[in-house]
Amino acid sequence: MNPFVKVTGLAVAMPAANIDTDVIMPKVFLKGIDRKGLADGLFHDLRFDTGRRPRPEFILNRPECRGASILVTGPNFGCGSSREHAVWGLQQFGIRAVIGTSFGGIFADNAANNGLLLIALEHAALAPLIAAIGATPQDLTIDLVNQTIEHAAGRLSFPIEPDRKRMLISGLDRIGDTLSRAAEIRRFESAHFADHPWLADGDPA
Repeated sequence: MNPFVKVTGLAVAMPAANIDTDVIMPKVFLKGIDRKGLADGLFHDLRFDTGRRPRPEFILNRPECRGASILVTGPNFGCGSSREHAVWGLQQFGIRAVIGTSFGGIFADNAANNGLLLIALEHAALAPLIAAIGATPQDLTIDLVNQTIEHAAGRLSFPIEPDRKRMLISGLDRIGDTLSRAAEIRRFESAHFADHPWLADGDPA
């Protein structure tokens, strides 16, 4: 995965509550046997009309929002069904981080496992940021090491679970994190089999 240490990017606001995974990635885009083309599916029914023409009023279609890499969202973003494609689509589109007050639980786990940073802020801290960005999309700098968000009006601090922070900074998913502990695992296995030799070959006799 691409490590997340300190990222500066254009932030746009999508303040509606309860944007679910079917809105983020409609089910028609779940038919592929690989992850290709999911950027086209991201917010598809909001981005395009029935003739596949871009809707000019949708935030990510506006000229001043092209190249956005940070979403500032309303509460409960990513609720609904388990759909890892929603995270993949956001990443393929170029989104590195999502800032909100709360996120769907499974979506949050999928994001953590794929290197998409989710930042949960209190409503009092988020509301002014949404108001400012909603009026004029602007660059934000997210410093994961120091857990800060820098914007035109100042700086915010944010919490994050230590393990998620470590994995994001290192660019590790769950498998990569396990493999990084291979030497430790081998030491444990050697000591365990030394203490329980009858387990080494699976022969209880």
